[in-house]
Amino acid sequence: MARPMKWRKVCRLPESNKYGPLDLPDDSGNSINMTVDEYETIRLIDLERFTQEECAKQMNIARSTVQGIYIEARRKLAESLVNGKVLLIEGGEYRLCDDLGNGCGRGCHRRRNGRHFKDDKR
Repeated sequence: MARPMKWRKVCRLPESNKYGPLDLPDDSGNSINMTVDEYETIRLIDLERFTQEECAKQMNIARSTVQGIYIEARRKLAESLVNGKVLLIEGGEYRLCDDLGNGCGRGCHRRRNGRHFKDDKR
């Protein structure tokens, strides 16, 4: 029997889900996709300065899983920057936190600048 899917907990969706060269047309096919859970590892580790262990606890997954997600996310960022590709952030195996403080810690940003992200369906 296959192991059941373990969803990655995400506390914040990106403000924008498209980044990259401004001079490329939208339909150029020169893009790379980053999942929301990959974005969350970059946010927690590089911006919030979490350790991989802290990130794993926040996202409710194993540290080794965080390491794999983080490595892939960094590779995608580098490819976008170095090769001038548009970075699209969408999809992935995640669920938004419930905004009730259930296991969310210092990295949770479900409420920010008065805007409530709970019903955000990006």
